[in-house]
Amino acid sequence: MTVLIVDDNEMARDVLKQIAGRIHDIIVVGECSDALEAYNHLQANAIDVVLLDIEMPGMSGLELTRNLNDKSPFIIFTTSKRDYAVEAFELNVADYILKPVTPARLIQAFDKARVLMESKDQELSVDGGDFIFIRDSNIIKRLSLDDVLFVESMRDYVKLHTRQKFYAIHNTLRAVEGRLPASRFLRVHRSYIVAIDKIDTIRDGVIIIQEKTVPVADSYRAALNKRMNVL
Repeated sequence: MTVLIVDDNEMARDVLKQIAGRIHDIIVVGECSDALEAYNHLQANAIDVVLLDIEMPGMSGLELTRNLNDKSPFIIFTTSKRDYAVEAFELNVADYILKPVTPARLIQAFDKARVLMESKDQELSVDGGDFIFIRDSNIIKRLSLDDVLFVESMRDYVKLHTRQKFYAIHNTLRAVEGRLPASRFLRVHRSYIVAIDKIDTIRDGVIIIQEKTVPVADSYRAALNKRMNVL
C-alpha cells in the first residue's frame, strides 16, 4: 500500500513516516508540506492512501479532499482538532485520527483502508428474494437482506454494513438503491440508505442502528416519519 504524507509540520511528517515505515506492506512514497503541493503530486502519481492534515496554509485538507476526483486515493485525516469530524464524515474519508498519532491507531486506520481497497471491485445484484449477491472477482458471495443494517456512499463505491462487517461495492448509491426492495430500505441522506426494521432509535437528527449512527437529512425526514408511522 503506497502512502503520501501531507502536513505543514515537519516534525509531524517525520513521526508519521517513522510509524508508517514500520508497518508491514506500507510504503511511504512521498511527503508534502502543503495541500497544493499534494494536489499536484496526486495528479501525476497513483497513490493508495493519503495521511492528510486539515489545518494548513493556503488550502486546507478538507478543501483538497473536495477537489480530488472519484479515482482519488483513500484519505486518512490526521489532525489535532475534533471540530472537523462532521465535515470529514460528510466527505466519506477512510478514517479520522486525532494527534498525537499512535502506532495502534494508525494500524487500525490502514486496516480500514486495506479492506476498502480489497473490496473495490465487488459488484452487487439482488435475486428478487431475500438475498444480495456480491461478486468479488470470480467469487460470488450471498448475503441475507436481513443482515444488512445500512448502506453508505463512499465516492465511487458504497459500503454495505452488516452486523459483523462491511462490504465495499464498486457502484453508486443510486444504483444500489434501485436494486434494494423499497419495502425494506429507505434513503435518509444523500449518502445513506437504511433498513427500516433495523432502526433502534432516532435522536437529534441521527438514526441509531446497532450502536452505529446514521445522519438524517431534513429533506428525507418527512418520508422517514411516514414510513415509520411516527405519531
